[in-house]
Amino acid sequence: MSERRAIILVLDGVGIGAAPDTDAYGDTGSDTLGNIARAVGGLDLPNLEACGLGNIAPLEGMRALPQARGAYGVLEPSSAGKDSTAGHWEIAGLPLKTPFPTYPHGFPAEVIEAFVTRTGRGVLGNVAGSGTAILDAYGAEHVRTGQWIVYTSADSVFQVAAHESVVPLAELYAACEAARELLVAPHNVSRVIARPFTGADGAWERTTNRRDFSLEPVGETLLDAMAAAGIPRAGVGKVDDLFARRGLEGGHTTGNPEGIAKILEWIASGRGFLFANLVDFDQLYGHRNDVPGFYRALREFDHALPSLIAALREDDLLFITADHGNDPTTASSDHAREVVPVLALGPSVRPGAIGRRRTFADLGATVADWMGLSFRGAGRSFLPLVTPR
Repeated sequence: MSERRAIILVLDGVGIGAAPDTDAYGDTGSDTLGNIARAVGGLDLPNLEACGLGNIAPLEGMRALPQARGAYGVLEPSSAGKDSTAGHWEIAGLPLKTPFPTYPHGFPAEVIEAFVTRTGRGVLGNVAGSGTAILDAYGAEHVRTGQWIVYTSADSVFQVAAHESVVPLAELYAACEAARELLVAPHNVSRVIARPFTGADGAWERTTNRRDFSLEPVGETLLDAMAAAGIPRAGVGKVDDLFARRGLEGGHTTGNPEGIAKILEWIASGRGFLFANLVDFDQLYGHRNDVPGFYRALREFDHALPSLIAALREDDLLFITADHGNDPTTASSDHAREVVPVLALGPSVRPGAIGRRRTFADLGATVADWMGLSFRGAGRSFLPLVTPR
């Protein structure tokens, strides 16, 4: 008998409609997949359609199939927040009760002064805004002076941008680690993000060398429970960063193609549990309101999906989901409070409806149930709806 394995694959930012409290977050009208479908004249994602994506919500161009290949449903967010850290922690059984602080008018002087003292470089910006607009505003001065560009967004982030020819990556990462140490309550932002870029004035380009420095989870997660049980755990994408590398063994990747290749490698030879994030939907396209780019990334993933499914073993469960929305059709360039899809795939999966679950944590509870753990976190397992075993 083969050893049971599980994969949670997060399509970063791929929401599927309004959550019950979307309006309270200022995200009225956000519907990432629905609005993209309308904007492109209908989605052509035949493999996701076959797995049941069109059964979850009405999507232009996609059919609801009576004989879908997978189990399908919707997860509602219950955390107080809509960023990647909150989303992944909730998937792993740990919803946030209090939102991380945000800084729409920039960070307090004492925070910036402490950062300057620790790093030895001055600061430009200290404003909220879109990363590409921030580079247009401060990139040339940064190159001339060598000062950090510090900025934030609607999310709880302290972002540090630096040109790779001006500041070595190692120094940028060290500065972000220093900022992470400084940013404690009440300024305990969710993530410090290193934002390296290249290019020249008027043609700046952010590189794939981004790194996220998150707070450690404030309670027990699925990863902790697996570690205690001796179950091997691996990551793909930025998941290691989001859990501050607690309970997860490496695997950092920088984009969707590399991430998909690493997932295939793990399916071929890995053991235990894989927690993967494909970031390009969010990082490259959602935040830049790039509808064609977002749709192209969806089609590229759809093209890769059959190879992932074909590689699964008898006792594998693959869950495809998301951590929040990031609707590129709206005026906002930030995350959106949305429900997210969940698809369950694998040789032992019983096709059909999972329903609408009240928290992302139900997914972590289901994986724990499949792996024989007593851990449920803040969720309830829907394993009986996915497999008869």
